[in-house]
Amino acid sequence: MRRYESLDALVRARLKTWPQRPPGLGDRGKGHNAWLRGRPADLDLHNPFLKLPGSNRLRTLPDGLWLNFGGTPAEPFVDILAVEACGSLPNLLDKRSRFAPSTHSLLAVCPVPWLLAPVTPGEPLARWQATGLLRAVPISSLILPVRDVRVLYGLKPRHYRGFSESQVPHPHEYFVPMESLIVEDGDKDPALQALLSRAAVSANFLSPP
Repeated sequence: MRRYESLDALVRARLKTWPQRPPGLGDRGKGHNAWLRGRPADLDLHNPFLKLPGSNRLRTLPDGLWLNFGGTPAEPFVDILAVEACGSLPNLLDKRSRFAPSTHSLLAVCPVPWLLAPVTPGEPLARWQATGLLRAVPISSLILPVRDVRVLYGLKPRHYRGFSESQVPHPHEYFVPMESLIVEDGDKDPALQALLSRAAVSANFLSPP
């Protein structure tokens, strides 16, 4: 069995096997075009990241990042699902603060090399084509406003028990034991799929339009 240098490396290796559409999560409303896995991607560099407007240093690099591109070429946006593995409580507090509700806008940045690469290795369709938002081959990063944020946190067993007993998650937060992120074929777990299915916008409506 392959050994990994860190828990984060193991989590990223497992998340790389997850599909382009997050397990259990369907489309998130009309006007959406495509789910794409941004992190971890097949490229080691130039993967999508999150940032605040005007900032060129402070970036958020989730362990996992899925983007659902929507809108029109004139008014594009993206909804995101982030996955964060938290090895300690301070690490959890830091990562929760990055996704806390705020009056600041959050931007998703998709670098050109990531956009030009195929959706999956060997596939002729490039990511920029799959977004449905670009009319020509990009020559600069695609920077989109984030409309909706959902975050899945993986916690070590004792932290998971303590958090579930004493804390109330925010509406955009979902929590799983770390084992759910590091087990092989974890994306096929019906319980995980059922949890993430509730992260769809349609889950908030009695009968989606």
